[in-house]
Amino acid sequence: MTLKVVDSHFHIWDPTVQNLPWLAGLPKLQNKYTIEDLEAEYAKFGVDFLGGVYVEVDAADHEQEDRLLYENKSPKILKRMLRVKLSPTMRVPINADGIREPLHVDSEPRGRCCETSFIEGLRAMAAKGMPFELCNRGEELPDMAKAFALVPEVTVIMDHLGNAPGLDEETKKALADMAALPNTYIKVSGDNPVDPDIVKYVRDTFGPKKVLYSSNWPVVELNSTFATHFQLMLDTFGEDEDFFMNNAVRAYGIEL
Repeated sequence: MTLKVVDSHFHIWDPTVQNLPWLAGLPKLQNKYTIEDLEAEYAKFGVDFLGGVYVEVDAADHEQEDRLLYENKSPKILKRMLRVKLSPTMRVPINADGIREPLHVDSEPRGRCCETSFIEGLRAMAAKGMPFELCNRGEELPDMAKAFALVPEVTVIMDHLGNAPGLDEETKKALADMAALPNTYIKVSGDNPVDPDIVKYVRDTFGPKKVLYSSNWPVVELNSTFATHFQLMLDTFGEDEDFFMNNAVRAYGIEL
C-alpha cells in the first residue's frame, strides 16, 4: 500500500513579489518556491502526497501574504496558519485556520507568552476551536510550559521539536510538561539537522498519537535537503500512518 503523507509544515514564497527581510543573509533560499515544487519532491519518493499545512513566512507585509495565499487555489494547501499578535480582541484573517505569533524572533521579548494579552488570546482561540502554532526559542521552553498550562483546552502544535537546545533536565521537564497537556502536539521537521536523541525523547514522551511529520520545506534546504530529511523520517518511523498523516489530520482538523 502506498504511504499517504500530510506535511504538517511547509512554506511557499516569491521574493520577487514579497519582502522577506530574514532571507537577506541566506542566498541559498532566495528563490521562488511553489506548492507544485513541493509536490515534485514527494513524487520522487512515490508516496501519495495528500497536501500540507502552510505556515506563515514572517513577511514584512502580512496582509499581502494573506492575500497571496487566498489567491492560491491549490487543493494541496489543506490548512493555513497565518500571523497574528495574540490578544482577546485580535483581528484574524478570514482564510486563517489557525494562527502563529512567532516567539523565536528578536522582536519578541522573553516572557511574551506569559503576558495577560497572550494568555487571553489563547483562551479566545480555544473558544473558537482554532489551533495555535508555537515556534519558540529553545531556552524558553520552561516559560512555554508554564504559559500553556494555564490554557490546557487550547490546541497547541509545537514547531521544530520545540527548538530544544539539548536534553538537560530543565528542557526534558518542560517538554514532558507540554506533553502532559491534553491538546499539545509536536513536529519533527527538517532542521539543523534533526537530533536523534531529541527525537527519541519526544517520541517516548508525547506518545505515538501526538508527534507529527513535517518537512519544513524549503528551509530544510538550508542545512540539509528535502530528500535527506524525508529518508531519515522513513528510516526512523517506518511507514507509520499516524506520524505521516493521521496525527496532523487530528491536530489541525483536516478533512480529506
